[in-house]
Amino acid sequence: MKSQVENRTRIILDSIADGVFTVDLDWKITSFNRAAEKITGIPEEKALGRYCWEVLRASICEQACALGQTMKTRQPIVDRAIFIVNSKGDRIPVSISTAILRDDDGTVIGGVETFRDLSVEEALKKALSDRCSFGDIISKNKQMLQLFEMIELLSDNDSTVLIQGESGTGKELFAKAIHATGKRSKGPLVIVNCAAIPDQLLESELFGYKAGAFTDAKKDKPGRLALAEGGTLFLDEIGDLSPALQVRLLRVLQDKVYEPLGSVRSETADVRVLTATNKDLAEMVENGDFRSDLYYRINVVRLELPPLRNRKEDIPLLIEHFISKYNNLNGKEIQGTSPEALAMLMEHGYPGNIRELENIVEYASVVCKNGLVRIEHLPENVRRPKTVEAAESPGEDLCRSSGGDEKRLIYETLRECGWHRGRAAEALRIHPATLWRKIKQLDIVLPRIDGRSCPGRR
Repeated sequence: MKSQVENRTRIILDSIADGVFTVDLDWKITSFNRAAEKITGIPEEKALGRYCWEVLRASICEQACALGQTMKTRQPIVDRAIFIVNSKGDRIPVSISTAILRDDDGTVIGGVETFRDLSVEEALKKALSDRCSFGDIISKNKQMLQLFEMIELLSDNDSTVLIQGESGTGKELFAKAIHATGKRSKGPLVIVNCAAIPDQLLESELFGYKAGAFTDAKKDKPGRLALAEGGTLFLDEIGDLSPALQVRLLRVLQDKVYEPLGSVRSETADVRVLTATNKDLAEMVENGDFRSDLYYRINVVRLELPPLRNRKEDIPLLIEHFISKYNNLNGKEIQGTSPEALAMLMEHGYPGNIRELENIVEYASVVCKNGLVRIEHLPENVRRPKTVEAAESPGEDLCRSSGGDEKRLIYETLRECGWHRGRAAEALRIHPATLWRKIKQLDIVLPRIDGRSCPGRR
């Protein structure tokens, strides 16, 4: 009778798609079904009588054994994701569940563990993730996917690339992706923000200097060009370069040589140059604010990054990514956003683009303890309903206005937006480059906010 029960049990175990094994109180395997053999690559006869950790070689065996926890607490564990190592040494993702084994009298005689192979699910998840990401850039927008393809095409050459897009669209991420996939990926990537360094210092930062070049130059200092030797130099906000530095950079691009300050000998520059700007360089060339010869040198390949408001299908992907990031940083377990909060985030205009969205999620991760991000966890400027005036289209008024009316409308909009040209352009429903041109044409005088020059400022 006993053998019939055992045979029936064996048939049932072998018909299960999940791996199943049992252990006695000494942690030695007493049964091992067919699915367990298939997943681990270890036949039953080699598994029986061995310690379970010798067979499974799981990521939790040494310090956080799930079956050990169940044996100690008498509480089952359900669907815990771990890795085991199969007979070939490959890591296999599995989901495990554990329970106590008792005899007819209720005495504990061991434990049972089931494990489900998650390799297919993980492969599908990775395929979907790879399809929507390139390095640290995440998107399923058609225009962005075309840019991903262009990055791959750029990997085999050293062409100069101009990355254009509004502030916060991820220009630096694209520069890093181009460098990482290119022939110079083993070399350094040196980043210079041309808008963040005063002109009088930027020249020495880029080209370096020799001892004695000026009063405090007590020893030679290599510039960013020298530091980028064999790699990539990324010049962010290149539209802020002074005319003098534009001339010197043009020589680097044309002749691959430069002179450090105070030097009488030219140095070679074996670097790939990537540039980025949130300005309309073609417009600046027309207005005489940027050299046309330099523009054509850096504009060999141009990547136009769309603003977040034009790729709103990416917002849920980015929110999930940022929630995961700040969960890891803050030790939280936020699971996502409520439908109402997501709808509000989808409607937001994002003048600050992806950088603004990340700041919103970071704020939400601070005020939300766990569970779902809800409307009350969003910043006030996102939750604040649009006024009737904001709902109207100022762009139509701008088209109908002329002369003083147009100048007054632009000035008042800039003032209401805190003199931020990107936000003002969005409120006026015009391109930032158009706003920039109109400020110059109408001679609009703006207050000096951060010391940087601006058309119309005096």
